[in-house]
Amino acid sequence: MLPSAASTDGSRRHFPEKINGFHNDEDASSEKPVPSAAPSIPRVTVDAVSQEKLRRVVVASAKGFSIGAGLKGGLALFAILARFTRKKPPRREVVKTDGEAIVTALKETLRYGLFLGTFAGTFVSMDELIGALGGHRRTARWRALLAGAVAGPSMLLTGLETQHTSLAIYILMRAAVLASRCGIKSKRFGRICKPLTWKHGDIFLMCLSSSQILSAYILKQDSLPASYKSFLNKHGGKDAVILQGVKDIASGKPFTNLDAIEKYYKTIGVDVKLNSNMKVPCSIVHGNQSCSGHIFSFLLQAYKRALPVYLPVYLIPALIVHRKGLLKRPYMILAKGLIGTARSSLFLSVYCASAWMWTCFLFRIFKRCNIPMVAMGTFPTGLALAIEKKSRRIEISLYCFARAIESFFTCIADAGYLPQSRKIKRADVIVFSLSTAIIMHCYAQERDVFRSKYLNVLDWVFGVPPPPCETPRCKDR
Repeated sequence: MLPSAASTDGSRRHFPEKINGFHNDEDASSEKPVPSAAPSIPRVTVDAVSQEKLRRVVVASAKGFSIGAGLKGGLALFAILARFTRKKPPRREVVKTDGEAIVTALKETLRYGLFLGTFAGTFVSMDELIGALGGHRRTARWRALLAGAVAGPSMLLTGLETQHTSLAIYILMRAAVLASRCGIKSKRFGRICKPLTWKHGDIFLMCLSSSQILSAYILKQDSLPASYKSFLNKHGGKDAVILQGVKDIASGKPFTNLDAIEKYYKTIGVDVKLNSNMKVPCSIVHGNQSCSGHIFSFLLQAYKRALPVYLPVYLIPALIVHRKGLLKRPYMILAKGLIGTARSSLFLSVYCASAWMWTCFLFRIFKRCNIPMVAMGTFPTGLALAIEKKSRRIEISLYCFARAIESFFTCIADAGYLPQSRKIKRADVIVFSLSTAIIMHCYAQERDVFRSKYLNVLDWVFGVPPPPCETPRCKDR
């Protein structure tokens, strides 16, 4: 802060004070202007403040771009490496060459970098603009809320025709969690929000999500996003003809592809004869294997498939969040990353294996297979989340819950129960903007509801907001 300038009558004049990148100007109406003997000093002060505000916008934009491009680029890099090391030829419907895949990855990396860079720059610009026009103290309670909402449409930079419903719903879930934590602290809403403090609520939420997601995986894959459907098809470990057979028997329809299923098993060296009058699909799912033998063999295969998924999940954040710690204690951080990779891979493999285990178990007990039985059999699959660290459970359950909500409402809309929903264009941008408004408001006003790792990233990008009583007038009290 520049020293206060002495006026002609001996009084002292304060200039705007900056705390951790956030300016705390006194309201224009709080003090009458005092003539200054040195007219050049206010001009220098204004220029310095303007330059500092501009620097904050540029720095936030650059850091936001680096995070967006780093995350998307890292995931794209691993996807390209997996493509190069893949032994099997691509499926017939996949006609994209390696060169086209690299160009697409670069474009997506740039788009997501621009998206987060523009979001950060827009938020900081609006924060400074509103503070300059209305006073930082006067607008403190709602300034971040409005700035977050205005920055939300930056999502359009990822593609004007690209829908991000899953991302918008996930961010909405994150905003809901922060709002609920604020409600738990509140005296007015504390009792209402008390059930949200249930210790195992994350696992229950995962079970609900699994029932919808895995049922859709078997019965209606069109309700799932293309990328997530591809993920499930890979880690579900079953060919499309097997899933179609299970869908036929669960829907009560005549079998349409038993010959195709038998041919598929012959290609992997298994001779299976299927009965068109079967009541349970166990022979379709695992051929001549017993249910228990299938679970153990599937678990080993699923673990091998899961390892490459979680390696970048732990490696990339370590490079971004713990970039300084890597220089001081690299072995400790890398060891934690490897342990986390092994643990999360075990969760995913147990999750996928238990999906087939529970459904087979239920089908065998009741000797029937229908849609309610599929939903019931996939519900306890979410118990596998207990393998994960407590801090990661809520993240995974919220991510899956967002996917489940999208799939559920897609199924309802396809059934004709939500005819008006298809007329709303880019509802994802509206939901995302509402969510970012809540999140940024909590960031500015209720910082203790954030976990430290997220708070560190937000502070690195936007700067630490000042405490509520850090303005000059408040300090004088």
